[in-house]
Amino acid sequence: MTDAGSPAPAAPGRQGLSLKRQLLLWLLLPQLVLLLVGGALAYRVALSYAEKAIDQSLTQSVKSLSRQVKPIGSGLLIDFPRAAQDIIEQDPQDRVSYMVSSPPGSFLLGNAKLPGPASVADVGGGEVLLYTIAIDGKPMRLALLELDYGEPNAPQRLRVQVAKSLAVQQRLTTELVADMLVPLLLLGAILSMLVYGGILRGLQPLTRLQAQLGNRRSPSLSALSPIELTQAPQEVHALAAAVNQLLSAVRRSLGQEKRFLNDAAHQLRTPLAGLISQTELALSETDPQALRSRLNKVLAGAQRSAHLVHQLLSLARNEVEVKLQPLDVATLAREVAREWTPRAVKQHIDLGYEGDDHLLVAGEALLLREALNNLIDNALTYAGPGSEVTLSAQTHEDQVVLEVRDNGVGLTAHDLPHVFDRFWRASDVPGGCGLGLAIVKEITHRHGGSAVVLAAQPHGLRVQLLLPRLDTGPVNAG
Repeated sequence: MTDAGSPAPAAPGRQGLSLKRQLLLWLLLPQLVLLLVGGALAYRVALSYAEKAIDQSLTQSVKSLSRQVKPIGSGLLIDFPRAAQDIIEQDPQDRVSYMVSSPPGSFLLGNAKLPGPASVADVGGGEVLLYTIAIDGKPMRLALLELDYGEPNAPQRLRVQVAKSLAVQQRLTTELVADMLVPLLLLGAILSMLVYGGILRGLQPLTRLQAQLGNRRSPSLSALSPIELTQAPQEVHALAAAVNQLLSAVRRSLGQEKRFLNDAAHQLRTPLAGLISQTELALSETDPQALRSRLNKVLAGAQRSAHLVHQLLSLARNEVEVKLQPLDVATLAREVAREWTPRAVKQHIDLGYEGDDHLLVAGEALLLREALNNLIDNALTYAGPGSEVTLSAQTHEDQVVLEVRDNGVGLTAHDLPHVFDRFWRASDVPGGCGLGLAIVKEITHRHGGSAVVLAAQPHGLRVQLLLPRLDTGPVNAG
């Protein structure tokens, strides 16, 4: 069972392949595909060159054989010695068949009956015709040449055919492809090992980052210190920077929470103890007048505690990120001055506003209103009856200056540097807790500005909020 305040564990997602396996897959798989495609192309190229070599050999053979058959009148003189026949048929593995026929198809000379071409129209003109046939179920490449001879009134045609087995072509192609692929496979294996080693080396920064994050299991602030990577690729540095930003935000949030709890525990201890003490005394009182006096003290203590709690919550709220948008602080300042006018009149203090009609800043209306409320409350509390308090909004160069000025007793030069310190008070006047100006400073910093306290002349105090000025943009009066 989890605590009500603790976040629920994240639902486990489906885990895919590791980054290392994905890199290996996307780097080695294309390499394998290219190797297979390259092997197929190499085989095709080798087969084409082997076929060209066989075709050239057959062309030379059929022309040489045709020269051994010499026309004499209407007859033929075949000069084909046994030695030439042995040369043609000397390789038993490289089967060579030949045939001389006249007219075409009528066997005159040869060692095999060879079929003619599929189309007679492709034959003639003294050109060699090359085509593939099958003899006894074995593929063979055949060269055919037809020549005309005889008397003009009795023309005749001679056909010479030479066929060669494709076994040698296939053997040469296989050997050539093997000679090409073996070095490629060796280079591919070496490249694969280099790729694997490079991936392992490239992922080492991620492994170190994982190790550093894995060692930070304790919830202490020290476990949220920035990650340091001395040598890592740019992408890993960017990832580490993003993680450091997250750790910084978490560390800041935890620090603010711890500081808020410490402040609340420290500041609420005394008022609560006083409330308990006054309540116990009131319970033991029998005199109505004395009981009323005790209850008034209880009420005053409860009001101080409520004010303290409100200030602490304001301080905690101001320490979170705020969304800024264009805001007319001059209009906001006039509204705040009007809201405090009844209290100022009741305390016989002259409260007024002076300055521009419209001034734009990038701000959050609720927080800036809280800051101005604290400044005016502080001035009305400590300036004293008969004094003057002025809220002004003016421009100075590229800044908007919000100022609360009073002509009260002011502060000494020794006290001025401590005005924005938390829980610091320069007076024992009841009602304050020393957090108002600290909240003002925090709100100003959240708006990208600064808070300044100055001594007014001849006496009094000036607190200024310096905020960046906006020249254009939509107006939000708050």
